[in-house]
Amino acid sequence: MTESGIEQKFNTTTQVKGKAVMFIKKIIFNAICVIFIGVFAGNAFAEETWKIASLDWQPYSGSDMSTQGNSIQKLRELLKKEGITLLVDFFPWLRSKHNAKKEQYIGYFPAWPEEVDEGFIASKPVDWSEISLLKQGGTDIAFSDIDTLFKTYKVGIVGSYVYPKEIEDAMKKYPHHADKAPDEISLLKKLSGGRHLVAITDPNVMLYLATKEGIFNVELMKGISLKKELVIALRNDEENKKRIELLERILKDVKE
Repeated sequence: MTESGIEQKFNTTTQVKGKAVMFIKKIIFNAICVIFIGVFAGNAFAEETWKIASLDWQPYSGSDMSTQGNSIQKLRELLKKEGITLLVDFFPWLRSKHNAKKEQYIGYFPAWPEEVDEGFIASKPVDWSEISLLKQGGTDIAFSDIDTLFKTYKVGIVGSYVYPKEIEDAMKKYPHHADKAPDEISLLKKLSGGRHLVAITDPNVMLYLATKEGIFNVELMKGISLKKELVIALRNDEENKKRIELLERILKDVKE
């Protein structure tokens, strides 16, 4: 082979090797990009801090509880997996809902779906609550349905809560028998003191507070027990859009 032929063959081989190296580099670069995008896009909120408005509704949420409440802790752990820190400010319930309109908050929690106000959107359930009847110990309460209950007895409720439709309808039908308390502790003391013989609220809250306050004449009744989702009422605006999408994803597998 002539010198020029050898040189030409060498140049051709070099070009082939060069193209192969460039191809491999391109594959490696694309793979790195995919990994980079996957890691950082999937963790777009890493090191963010989200703030919610809440209320003292122990054991679900509570300013003086070590975990700030069982439901708050559950939400905090879910967000922590995404690298998000959760901060909670506690207010009376109506003030909590009002303050959640401010941009510093993503919304308010925990809420029953009925308590998600206009301008907010409900997340999937973070936790579950229930609504039942409680009575003063040693009393006999007889009724066939919610309507009959309100027709026959004075019923204690928390005035700032939005109850399920069946209960709300009965309250409107018999307003003189709907005895409103400003909060759970007031409702407990009214029931214990005989202001009314029956109350409708979450029994976990009422019995938790009864134990804490040393009140032992309040007991759970059979007959009505509604399982209720506890959702985040998220401010429905552009700033919250991606947070809403993230919560939709991380809450879809939360089990009851």
